Amino acid sequence: MTPSSPKLAAAAPTGSANELSAGSFQRSPSQDDDDRHPIPQTLNLVIMGLLVACTAGIFYATAHAEAWWQIVGLALVFGVIGNANYSLIHEAEHRMLHRNRRVNDALGAAMALLFPAPYHLIRQGHLGHHQRNRSDDEAFDLYFEGENAFLRWLQLYGILTGAYWMLVALSNVVVVVAPGLLAQDKFKFNRPSAALMDSLNPRYWKLIRLEGLLAIALHASIILGLGVPPLRYLAVYFGFGFSWSAMQYVHHFGTERHVLLGARNLRVLAPIDWIWLHHNWHRTHHRHPTVPWIHLPRLGREEDPQRSFLLWGYLRMWRGPRYSDEHVENRFAGRIIQ
Repeated sequence: MTPSSPKLAAAAPTGSANELSAGSFQRSPSQDDDDRHPIPQTLNLVIMGLLVACTAGIFYATAHAEAWWQIVGLALVFGVIGNANYSLIHEAEHRMLHRNRRVNDALGAAMALLFPAPYHLIRQGHLGHHQRNRSDDEAFDLYFEGENAFLRWLQLYGILTGAYWMLVALSNVVVVVAPGLLAQDKFKFNRPSAALMDSLNPRYWKLIRLEGLLAIALHASIILGLGVPPLRYLAVYFGFGFSWSAMQYVHHFGTERHVLLGARNLRVLAPIDWIWLHHNWHRTHHRHPTVPWIHLPRLGREEDPQRSFLLWGYLRMWRGPRYSDEHVENRFAGRIIQ
């Protein structure tokens, strides 16, 4: 791309057009037969079963907890388990959880109920993130001339403190009760939100509403069926919500303004790295979004071996967004997610 001004950078790499196609962030049928990076389908199913069992055990224990420190402990454990569950959802979003497309999406939708979120809503949001990454349409660590700087600070600190997860969880109610609130014209005041809404595919709205209704029904059944006090339930769930939200921009904060390379690999304890399905090999994932999780460490060590500590990356974000006059075009603006 030829910059139209000295301050306009390229959001896209200089690679082939195939690297930049709108569908290149999802695994294609031809890749399913690629022996170099096969989907660990059986392992994914085993992990899924273990995570569902662990989640059930956590909320059974929550119902019978007798002291506040037990609730805190369960919230910390669920922070680990919940992010492992999200890693499976993430694989499904890229169609790498199961080789069969319908099974992949059905499993992803089932696991998203534990988030809780409508799978076909967060899937579109995540695939759109891969298209908008580090462009002006998705740079939460920056604000530009004419934008509301306070709103950018509010968004970033919302991510850091768990408010982002609360908004996603609240979307279950919104899509069922008042889906009109998610209309694109309601978000003109905020560029990242408007870009997200502009990319949503109308064909999924009925399915999204059904998923939202099922999520509400499931969690109401857990609370009533196990007799979990609602405040305890929310406290334990927020252990996941806070940690998930806090990590949603740590891989991108302050990185180069490049749609594929604008991410970093981060280091956590080795057991956590495995439990979270190597999700923190994030730069490698953005460079190879259709490569399943089990292959990311090998690719990462070959291409991007440098890894900083995740906690330091999180703390660094508290310095807040900064002003920038460098603009990066969203090459996929206006394209809806398929």
